[in-house]
Amino acid sequence: MNPPIHLDIKKDRGVTIQWDQDSTSYYSVAYLRRMSPSADMKQLRDEMEKNPLAILPSSNASGPLTILDAQLKGNYALWIRFSDGHDTGIFSWQYLREIDPNLKSSG
Repeated sequence: MNPPIHLDIKKDRGVTIQWDQDSTSYYSVAYLRRMSPSADMKQLRDEMEKNPLAILPSSNASGPLTILDAQLKGNYALWIRFSDGHDTGIFSWQYLREIDPNLKSSG
C-alpha cells in the first residue's frame, strides 16, 4: 500500500488524506476514535455488533473530542492521541483505506 501524497489534520475536526490525484478520504475525529484499530476498541465494536444495547464506556474527556497529537509511523501508518486519553491505535494506510467512510456507505 502506497502512502498518501498529502495529509491534512484539523485537530478539532478530522483528517483528510489525499491518496493520489483522484482519491481523497475524510475521517472525522469521532469516527477515527470509534474505529481505532486498538485491541480494546476492536473488542468493543465486536460486542456492539452482537448486542446493539451494549453500553459505551464513559469518556474521561471534558469538552469535545479532539486530536491532541498525530505522528507518522515509518512509511506505513499514522498514530493519533485523542483528547479522551486514547492513544493505543496505529492506523495503517491499508486500514484507513478499508474504513474509508465514503466507501463504506456506498458498499
